[in-house]
Amino acid sequence: FLVTETVRIDGSLLEGGGAILRNSVSLSAIFQHPVEIYNIRAKRSNPGLRNQHAFVIKTIGQLCSASMTGVEVGSSRITFAPGRLKGGEYTVDVQTAGSLSLILQALFPVAALSGEKVTLKLKGGTDVPWAPPIDYMHYVYLPMIEKLGIEASLCVGRRGHYPKGGGLVTCCLL
Repeated sequence: FLVTETVRIDGSLLEGGGAILRNSVSLSAIFQHPVEIYNIRAKRSNPGLRNQHAFVIKTIGQLCSASMTGVEVGSSRITFAPGRLKGGEYTVDVQTAGSLSLILQALFPVAALSGEKVTLKLKGGTDVPWAPPIDYMHYVYLPMIEKLGIEASLCVGRRGHYPKGGGLVTCCLL
């Protein structure tokens, strides 16, 4: 089954949070198919993209040389057209306590499938409400990924908690 048009996704569906956004952009990059996401977080008290969403989309975009529109804080609509996956070193500073675990969950599959070494240097929240703590990523997520044959390491340089953030995490995929 081959999709030949841009896939349009209503970002207000179900819980209408950042998960539909992060997963849609990650899958777009992996499958090399453009997406448009609209009504982003429309049911939330502060709708639209937040810092952590904009930064994860931009980083995925760098990992695949994507063409993007609307990727700024407050935006309720984005377009994302991926190019070729590639390795490299990427820095993400969400400038808030945005969850680094949720960011890693979106970046990890794209980085793992790039076929090249990827180093992710992240700054934000390591242990924040409504998201898996960074220890989950280290002790549960990475061991599961390694069973798929993906070599990765995760180093926590400093913890970052809500509301300040400031945690430092480095993740390397070989």
